[in-house]
Amino acid sequence: MDIIVTGRKMTVSDALRDYVEEKIGNAVKVFNISPMRAEVVLRKERNPANPRPAIAEVTIHTKGHIIRTEESEEDMYAAIDVASAKVERQLRKYKTKVVDRKVRGQRLAEALPYEFETESNTHEEYLAELDSVVRVKELELDALTEEEALIQLDLLGHDFYVYKSSTDDLVNVMYRRKDGSYGIIKPRA
Repeated sequence: MDIIVTGRKMTVSDALRDYVEEKIGNAVKVFNISPMRAEVVLRKERNPANPRPAIAEVTIHTKGHIIRTEESEEDMYAAIDVASAKVERQLRKYKTKVVDRKVRGQRLAEALPYEFETESNTHEEYLAELDSVVRVKELELDALTEEEALIQLDLLGHDFYVYKSSTDDLVNVMYRRKDGSYGIIKPRA
């Protein structure tokens, strides 16, 4: 398994890098899911009023799924400990909900590249026309069932998830409602 450790606006010492590789490696090696890649980003907030300035972000890429966590603590080693424990819990959830069920035998459809088309046909010209667009994110849409999209939404920890429905090949959006339940936005056929 590859573990990539980077520091954002800070240098990562060899001792810190070894500690990350040991903690994240131990949390991940129990789950022999291949291929798997982990990206760890360490950063420190400069705000002196923040009681927990050390932040560890861990993103794990597995077969078609992304598991992500971000934890902040008083020092970097504690943030790494908490993040590795949370990653281990999320991997356990991933393995019980996804791998141990039908998904192991099913093959997800090939991802569709997101095509950006406007009247001018160029992405840059369209962005130049708009002042309010701050960021554009391109997605590879996987063909998923509603249950698989719900699992992916929980694993990412986001409020919504965009996916292609495996039943009708239409783009759907699953979102988390304020009361804790989930909703789906579907286009009309």
